[in-house]
Amino acid sequence: MATLLEQLRDSQNRRDVNAMLECFDPGYQGEQPAHPNRGFGGKEQVGKNLSTMFESFPDFEAELLRHSTDGSVVWGEWNWRRTGLRMTGVTVMGVKEGRISWARLYMEPVEEAGQDIDEAVETITERDRPGNRQTGALRT
Repeated sequence: MATLLEQLRDSQNRRDVNAMLECFDPGYQGEQPAHPNRGFGGKEQVGKNLSTMFESFPDFEAELLRHSTDGSVVWGEWNWRRTGLRMTGVTVMGVKEGRISWARLYMEPVEEAGQDIDEAVETITERDRPGNRQTGALRT
């Protein structure tokens, strides 16, 4: 039997909004911690988001690389693709009565030509040097 995340992946790849909505609890709450203004609630908004996405990206493909379950929480590592865009990341989802009741999405576009690790560390630490007005996003 397919897991909930496998069902979600398969319905995404079929572009079957109704099958995807069956994976979600009516009281679903979603958030994207790196983008706080993108949080929303309700299964209706999930349907609206998916319908718009599938209309805009008819070649969308979801790849579930790994997944794990810990009690009522499922973790998934994903690649999402469409022409001109590749996203990768992790979703953490709460499951209630076999449906996704909440989720935290950590999905970001892949930067093919982005900074290497040395450049990224320099950029982050430069922000926190005395005399700089910017504050870094990373503090340890």
